[in-house]
Amino acid sequence: MSQEREMTVRNQRFSILKQPIASILNQHLIDYLTPSNLSYWWGFRSLAGICLVIQIVTGIFLAMHYTPHVDLAFNSVEHIMRDVEGGWLLRYMHANGASMFFIVVYLHMFRGLYYASYSSPREFVRCIGVIIFLFMILTAFIGYVLPWGQMSFWGATVITSLASAIPLVGDTIVTWLWGGFSVDNATLNRFFSLHYLLPFILVGASVLHLAALRQYGSNNPLGVRTRSVCDTNTPHF
Repeated sequence: MSQEREMTVRNQRFSILKQPIASILNQHLIDYLTPSNLSYWWGFRSLAGICLVIQIVTGIFLAMHYTPHVDLAFNSVEHIMRDVEGGWLLRYMHANGASMFFIVVYLHMFRGLYYASYSSPREFVRCIGVIIFLFMILTAFIGYVLPWGQMSFWGATVITSLASAIPLVGDTIVTWLWGGFSVDNATLNRFFSLHYLLPFILVGASVLHLAALRQYGSNNPLGVRTRSVCDTNTPHF
């Protein structure tokens, strides 16, 4: 009876992985077959996913205490650091986690360049990856503005003013970005909204990145097809 009960519990546990959403996650993250000759260079993709999750979770909690107003933004950051329990940890995890995220992604990109993972038939995987990287840069810049100190203010002024170099429509674009004729409260509000939205767009782009990868499978150090000798993604990578 004990063996039958153990088998029943085990079957119930694995039946969860057969549900529609869970099965997709299981196929792409756990049972996804990868060449058995991969090195640790392929582990940075999982680390990038972990970094993104950490950024989203810490960002959600920080947004609960942040005030997107030019007169209150800096004080709200100080409130997070001084008055919110564990707020200092959340802020440092979010700020330094962003730096770690970029380091991991840079290493992931270097591996792709070194082993020619961008070559046929995986061009689409590379294109989506570049789009993800551009969204990361935009998200990081917008987040840099949110504390609204002197460096944030002038950083926003200088970077957004670069759009004025676009012929004919440059000044109009800058005015639209600012929400007025100078960097002010409207700028901070729209930057905060975009900074909250863009990470979820990154998640969607990452799903497309994984879907495109699954179409032809992962590359490997030898650059040859190894469908006959494969291993599961978890727990190795």
